[in-house]
Amino acid sequence: MEGIQKRYQAVKPKEPLGRLIPYWIHRLVILLSGLMVFFSPLNPGRVSELINENASLFTTALSFGTITNTMARPLKQGWILEGDIRALMLACALVVVGILLSAVGGCMSVGNIRMKKRGLVFPIAGSLLMAFGLYRIHTIGQHVSSLATELDKVSRVKPMTPDGWTVFAIMTGLILLTSLILLALYLPRKSEQKMEMEEKYRLFLMFLPVLLLTFVFAYLPIYGWRFAFYNYSIGDALTPDKYVGFYWFRILVENEATRRDILRVLTNTLAMSGLGIATSWLPIAFAVLLAEVRSTKFQRVVQTLTTIPNFISWVLVYAIALAIFSTDGFINSFLRNVMGQTGASTDYLASADHTWLKMLAWGTWKGVGWSAIVYIAGIAGIDQQLYEAARVDGANRFHCIWHITIPGLLPTYMVMLLMSIAGILSNGMEQYLVFKNALNADVIQVLDLYVYNIGIGNGQIPLSTVVGITKSLVGVTLLFAANGISKAIRGESII
Repeated sequence: MEGIQKRYQAVKPKEPLGRLIPYWIHRLVILLSGLMVFFSPLNPGRVSELINENASLFTTALSFGTITNTMARPLKQGWILEGDIRALMLACALVVVGILLSAVGGCMSVGNIRMKKRGLVFPIAGSLLMAFGLYRIHTIGQHVSSLATELDKVSRVKPMTPDGWTVFAIMTGLILLTSLILLALYLPRKSEQKMEMEEKYRLFLMFLPVLLLTFVFAYLPIYGWRFAFYNYSIGDALTPDKYVGFYWFRILVENEATRRDILRVLTNTLAMSGLGIATSWLPIAFAVLLAEVRSTKFQRVVQTLTTIPNFISWVLVYAIALAIFSTDGFINSFLRNVMGQTGASTDYLASADHTWLKMLAWGTWKGVGWSAIVYIAGIAGIDQQLYEAARVDGANRFHCIWHITIPGLLPTYMVMLLMSIAGILSNGMEQYLVFKNALNADVIQVLDLYVYNIGIGNGQIPLSTVVGITKSLVGVTLLFAANGISKAIRGESII
């Protein structure tokens, strides 16, 4: 009976729903404020139409060049003061910092009562900082407008009151109001001696930065897909008169030159990705062989030497290749000076022969050690009693590898293989960009490099966006197809 009472007392009573709702409203307001930082239509710092319409609050706080790239003449003539722009950036940065402080308080609101009380200090301070930043933005906008009126340059400066300012002002008021209400009405006076948080919330908050980075770099760029439906040029605004619907999608299919380029690029992409998939067993083989080495010191040395190339940029890799395979590189110098071949002056990098195999070799050299880490960890996780039992039954090292190590690594390998198949159209750009030259351009250009060239190189942002959208949709389709195949064959799903 006493044990039952102790277990009952150890169970934490659930808070009433009415007490939880204000907390969720408080967290939701903070979350929405954080998301609005990255959306350009809600930029409260756009006090002039000359500021790039595609600049978000985050960009306005950090990039002087982005917000002034269309106001060189007004700045030079003194119609807009550089000091106002610097002050505008500082005010926007204050708003961003205020939102970050509020986010810290929102994270602390999942702790115990003492942590909640301490956590409410952050959104109160953050909302006040946001309010001051918004006030400074408002005064800077008024100064820009008054200076333009005084100089009779309103049509040139184009001052404006951004709608985002009102939205952020409302969110600031809501953060402050909900913080004060929670502090005054919903938190009991008595609290614990220490700040504590349940383990599930601690684990979630540890994983939260990964979620945020994934959102910013993987999902937020999807907002840029709207460029595919406009006749957009770099620096222009996305106005209704520039809307062209699916025009660029039709160009991708109907234009013969574009179709020919896409077919050539897809051939290169699929060939190089196919070679990578065909040799995807190399990391697992390397891990198995390295695990069989008895000398721990030798293992560490080899693993370190094979992992370091992963951290070398492709520019430096190309510099190494240039020092070895160029006209005056090591190979030609060795043939001329040591072997006596006076005509040895072949530029191996400029040749288009066997380009796919060359790229495969450089990619394997750079990534095999890094890719093997997951398999080395998998080998360490295999139950050692299996090896002992096999040796008792007379198995040699090869038998242990074939019947224990490889089957133990196979599930991990299958997941990596299916992910490679799903990303068959995404094999990177940096490697092919640095190794590209006039002679091998036709056989080295992959889809990612093609998107970069037509988008950044030629300024065809809508067409490059269409190609990127198509690649993403095909990649998602392949991912679900590979997942279906895995579920059908192995009975296991990777999603």
